[in-house]
Amino acid sequence: MRLDKTKTFKLSTFFCLYLAQAVPMSFFTTALQVIMREQQFSLSAIALLQLVKLPWILKMLWSPMIDRACTTTRGYKRLIVGSEVVYALLILLAGVLNLQINVGTIVVLVLLSLVASATQDIGTDALVILSSQKREKALLNSMQSMGSFGGSLVGSGLLLMVLHRYGWNMVTQCLSVFVLVAVVPLLLNKNIQLQKPKDTRQRARWSDFVWFFTQRGIWRQIVFLALYYMGIIGIMSTLKPYMVDLGYSMREIGVMNGVVGVASAFVVSYPAGMLVRHFGYGRTRVFFAIVMLVATSFFVVLSLGRPSTPWLIAAIALLWASYGMATVVVYTSAMQHVRQGKEGTDFTVQTVLTHLTGIVAAVFSGMVADRLGYTAMFSLQTLLALAALIYVVLAFGKRKAL
Repeated sequence: MRLDKTKTFKLSTFFCLYLAQAVPMSFFTTALQVIMREQQFSLSAIALLQLVKLPWILKMLWSPMIDRACTTTRGYKRLIVGSEVVYALLILLAGVLNLQINVGTIVVLVLLSLVASATQDIGTDALVILSSQKREKALLNSMQSMGSFGGSLVGSGLLLMVLHRYGWNMVTQCLSVFVLVAVVPLLLNKNIQLQKPKDTRQRARWSDFVWFFTQRGIWRQIVFLALYYMGIIGIMSTLKPYMVDLGYSMREIGVMNGVVGVASAFVVSYPAGMLVRHFGYGRTRVFFAIVMLVATSFFVVLSLGRPSTPWLIAAIALLWASYGMATVVVYTSAMQHVRQGKEGTDFTVQTVLTHLTGIVAAVFSGMVADRLGYTAMFSLQTLLALAALIYVVLAFGKRKAL
């Protein structure tokens, strides 16, 4: 089904906003580590970079304030544009400083910039929910996935390559301009409007992110979010060490995992959104769970011997593609489980939950691989993928969705 120009402009508008979040964050959390190590910074100093991820974990703490303050389309647009301006200014400030002399200040500025980015994300997610019909949400969520994966490609791939030629200051200053340019489509798009006036009687409170877990029947959704792609996250977190142990160089790992893998997720995100739109997320999450099970099983087979490079590339591409598919159905499902007047809060809580379970999966898989080896770890992740498939069939098989 062809999309008209209005819908295409709407999709591209939100794609730009999600891309604006992802490119600088990917650059700062990935490329900056390489730069600092090349300039002989200590590992302790480099470890401080992990702090910049905190805003995206803690953003649910201020999401109720955004739900409470924003009640109109203009209100959401002001929040998003204001956050983008602050985001750009903080990146610009970080870019004019000398990395060798002001590393501590730069880390603080990056941390604050990602607070602004996380705030933009809350507002953008809420605007997507409130301005779209049910059938639109799948495609809009594919824009979120494509923005995230596209940002990873640019931030940790393209920018890393041009960094050595143009330097820290030039690249970060260009990033600040990019962040501002990315918000222009939102300013020009007059067709993004709330589907219905926001009910001001349902005002969000600070404690609403806690009360989300007390809703009747919500734990079925929570288990789904926690379990659905835990298996592939566990493998993705140990994939680089696995490739190092196989003898691949850093450049080869970057190309195979950071370019081929992420590009695979980017490419499948839009078709995945079309499938969710056509068949509904109830059916597609079963199909995507099967794809994830095949992807994890692929690594079990490969780990029994020494895999050839073409087979390993195929496994990496399938793993990332399954992740790209899964994110679309997870985001779409999360948008269907929000309370009126608390859309930004409830969606944020659910996405943060997936981040936290991903961290647990990464830590746990690393411990298993260290003690029992890669085959045992891959096998365990395959069992988790199988458990996710069984769960979605049993828990949602008789329920109509979307």
